[in-house]
Amino acid sequence: MPANAPPRPPPAGQPPSVQWSGDLLRVDRAPVNSFLGTATIILSLLTAGWALFAALRGRAPDVSHMIALAVVELSVVALTVAAVMAVANGERPAEPGTFWGYVPTILCLPPLAAVLARMEPTRWGSAIVTVICLVVPVLVVRLQQTWTVVGG
Repeated sequence: MPANAPPRPPPAGQPPSVQWSGDLLRVDRAPVNSFLGTATIILSLLTAGWALFAALRGRAPDVSHMIALAVVELSVVALTVAAVMAVANGERPAEPGTFWGYVPTILCLPPLAAVLARMEPTRWGSAIVTVICLVVPVLVVRLQQTWTVVGG
């Protein structure tokens, strides 16, 4: 198909988020690429920064870190609910096995950080929160990558 040819319409039965352009399939809209994904990344990075600040000062994680982890967990739960609702509406991730493998992992990380940080009431508890809150954005980006695909 020539580069200047108009894109052909999607085959029957494809959800509206799937667009065909030539021989390439492009998924532009996905629930994990929404505001929720961005908010989860930002909240997690802010929490990581706050915990790093505490660790560098030699402080154990306190109630503010636990509240921040709870907020990160709520954003992860909202992201998961959005993905489940999209699947219920007929959309599918490009790599479903990988996507659904990452979902329980990302759901478990903030509570795991809270438990491990409470078990280690030293600066290393704050370091645990920092590391786990740096892993959450990576997993959100991977969720976005496994939902969105370019190829044919």
